[in-house]
Amino acid sequence: MELLKRIWVVVKPFKARDVVEALAPFDSVRDVVVSECRGYGRQKGHLELYEGSEYRITFMPKVRIELVCSAFQLSEVLSAIEEAARTGRIGDGKILVQGVARGETL
Repeated sequence: MELLKRIWVVVKPFKARDVVEALAPFDSVRDVVVSECRGYGRQKGHLELYEGSEYRITFMPKVRIELVCSAFQLSEVLSAIEEAARTGRIGDGKILVQGVARGETL
């Protein structure tokens, strides 16, 4: 039985294509889902000035990429994601990894 890992990646919208393209060389990566979402991390949004008033923008636009990969390629897949998503600025995103007990194809 193959050991699988589920990976959730949340990145800035302009980095989503780079992340998906970085996953292409990995034959164990499958079941990729990309969706738009909104959220915040440690920075909790930012302030914007509009017509002389300050407004707190709490939820920033993000893209969530979900995928399943082999546990044996996990380290390489995570490195590729980090390299593709990183800009060096606050709010680059998050990566979460979870074990998969069982996967079924419909």
